[in-house]
Formats: sequence, C-alpha cells, structure tokens
Amino acid sequence: MAPKQHPTSSTPFSVRAESESLPALTSYLLSLISIKQSNLCVSADVHSTSTLLKLAEEIGDSICVLKTHADIIDDFSDRTIKGLQEIAKRKNFLIFEDRKLGDIGNTVQSQYTRGPLRIATWAHLTNAHIFPGPAIIPSLQSAATSTLISLNQSVSTEISTGTPRTSLDGLSTTGTGPEPDLDPFPSSSTSAAYQYRPSSSNTQNTLSPTTAEFDMSYRRSSVVKATTTISQTFEPCPPNPATLSRSMSSSSGDKPLDRATALKELGPPPHARGLLLLAQMSSENNLLNAEYTDTCISAARDHKDFVVGFVAQENLNADKKDEFLVFTPGVGFPPEGKEGVVEKNKGDGMGQRWRGPREVVKDEGADVVIVGRGVVNARDRASEAERYRREAWRGYEERIERKK
Repeated sequence: MAPKQHPTSSTPFSVRAESESLPALTSYLLSLISIKQSNLCVSADVHSTSTLLKLAEEIGDSICVLKTHADIIDDFSDRTIKGLQEIAKRKNFLIFEDRKLGDIGNTVQSQYTRGPLRIATWAHLTNAHIFPGPAIIPSLQSAATSTLISLNQSVSTEISTGTPRTSLDGLSTTGTGPEPDLDPFPSSSTSAAYQYRPSSSNTQNTLSPTTAEFDMSYRRSSVVKATTTISQTFEPCPPNPATLSRSMSSSSGDKPLDRATALKELGPPPHARGLLLLAQMSSENNLLNAEYTDTCISAARDHKDFVVGFVAQENLNADKKDEFLVFTPGVGFPPEGKEGVVEKNKGDGMGQRWRGPREVVKDEGADVVIVGRGVVNARDRASEAERYRREAWRGYEERIERKK
C-alpha cells in the first residue's frame, strides 16, 4: 500500500520544519529528527527507575523521542523525572508519556497535571483518545498552559528567629563583626517588648514585660527574613530555519554544520507541550474504525496549535493544509542479517501485530516509528536501537527520493 499522495510524504523533514504555521514544538521535533537523522521512538516499557534511566542512557543518541509508561514504574518519583530530564537534555530527545487519556475534561485535566505522575510538568508530549468528545483537546491544552505558567514561578521563603548571643569579645557568635545596637521596639512605660539592659546594682536580675536586666552590653530583637517571589515567562520559539538548513545541506553555499554544532545551535526544546491523538491502533480487531479516525482528523484541524499529530498506521494528512506528524507503533524487526525480509502477520500472541520500520515509513508514510520490545529486550540495546534507526531512516530517504 503506497502512502497517500500528500506533500508531507515527499517533503524533507528539514523543509517541513520551516513552515510558519506549525506550533513551535512540532517545528522543533522535525528539526531534531533532521539533525540526528533519526525518526525512531523507543517505547520504554520497563518497571523501575534504574532500568528506565539505564535504557535512556544506552539508546539516547539513536532516538528522537522516548516513550514512557510512568504508571507501570514501581518506584516512580521525582528522582525518575529529574534523571530522565537530565538524560533527555544531554542526549537530545523529547519525552512522550503514553498516558492515553480519555475522560471528561475536568478529570483529564487532573490526570494530566496532578497526582504522583504530574505528566504536564515533565513530558513534552502525551496522547489522548477522542471518544469523550473533541472538548478533551482544549481541556488538556488549558491544563498544559496553566502548568507551564506555574513552572515559571518560583517562591522562596526564609524565616529565621531568635536572640543571638555575644562572645566574650563583644562579637556576635553568628556574625562576622560587631553587631549594631538594634532595638526596633522603642523603650516606653507601655512597651511590651523585652529589652536587655546592663545591671546597675548587685541585686538579682529580673525579667518583666518591659525590662530584662542582664550583665550584657547590647540590646537585640529577633531577626526575620521576608519572602521573595521571582516570576519568569518563556514564549515557545521555533528553531532557526537558517541553522537547520545549514546543518543538513550545503546548497546555500554555506559549509554544513556538524551534528554536535547543529544540536547546540538548535538549543533546548521550546517551553511548550503537545498532544498526539490516537487515531488508529496496531492491535487486531480494535474498535477505532474509519469514522472514528476521521473525527480525530477533524478535531486536530480545529486545534493545530496544540495537536502535533496522530498515533496511526498510515499518513493521515489529506487536506492541502494538513501538516501533522504520524507516529506508528507495532514495528518489529527480523533477526540481524534478514532485514529485507518482513514476516507478514507477525505478532506477540496477544493481538499485537508488527511490521518492519522501513515498510511503515516508505510504504505507509509514517514519520516516526515506535519500537518497544524489539529494542528493550535486545541483548545489546544500543546496537539494536541504532539498527532500527538506520532502517527507518532508509525508508524515509527512499520515500522522499522517489518523489523527485
């Protein structure tokens, strides 16, 4: 089956990234794919933080996106989030939490932003079913916006109280020099402040609401530090088209940038979140029929500023203005040395069907292939991820080449 004849099927990722109508996150991802020459997303279906981080470290250089299932990680915590974000930044890939949200707006907003997962705080991408109705999209977009605003607000509060003591030489035990004679509470016959005063007789010192006579040479009150709030706002910004063009081509006369330099100039991902709609599935006898898929496409067109694309089995761009990305799961691979052979109807015995990476990119028009167990269960995961990357990229190059 040949991919639908749509401009996105034959247009290089680097050129698609320069479209001014794309949301910043989509443009960034297309740029990242072009620079790394990787349209591979690995599904990290693992059950511990250590395994997840080890996997991300091993395969990070070969992927453009890492797909997570945070709800199956037994010890998921802030350590998981911080560790994953650090590796993603260093290895240059986006994080996609495969939550498959599908409920009324109020519920999905809470599932997306609250609880132990707090997906919107760390995942660049997530996905959702459309069966609750198209309102799920603006509900998630609103929640994402609120979360990003809150992430850019920091509040620091420091309060310290107490009465410092002096040393024998008259210096504060907590300071670096002589302490000034501070008395914010003026002395008066009605003052309720406790004050230290030097003793004027040999009688026993006493403490009252107005005076406290001690053999000390200074008076002091408690010290209080106030709250400081700093707020910052970041606007999502698409990558620099000139940088991307130079990174992959020398047709402009400029010397192409090497990968490391191009990634450095591309910079970190924009301060934005994106949504993938589950339009088709790779499992046998699933209920996502053609009518459902068409509804997904229509809803995506109404929210182009938030919907990055679809999880689907084929290119779903049909309208001339469609620029959505397609992530295709159900991708498996024959043993090494037999890459040209695709075993038809291969599955896992639980309804999942697999196709080869080159096939789904070249023949079905997929933009990003999603691979799970084929990489995760490999003896050498780094090597296997690289093998999938090469084959998926080969399918992409053959797809755009045959359209010239």
